[in-house]
Amino acid sequence: MSKFDMPNHKYEIIIYWSNPDNAFIAEVPELPGCMAGGSSYKEALENAETIITGWLNTAKELGRPIPQPKGKLMYA
Repeated sequence: MSKFDMPNHKYEIIIYWSNPDNAFIAEVPELPGCMAGGSSYKEALENAETIITGWLNTAKELGRPIPQPKGKLMYA
């Protein structure tokens, strides 16, 4: 997937290195349980975009509410 055909999701994605997993982890805080990994930052981001699409499609199929993206979240 290139940058030109990436989905245009507006959910915040937090990417960090995980020593136990030996991988980059991408979490989507607004979508419970939505996270992906990758051997590089770019791969984790691409996998997160894929998993966001899957999360949203599954929620729609099950008739579950889909949170509206809030953009950057503030943490205390």
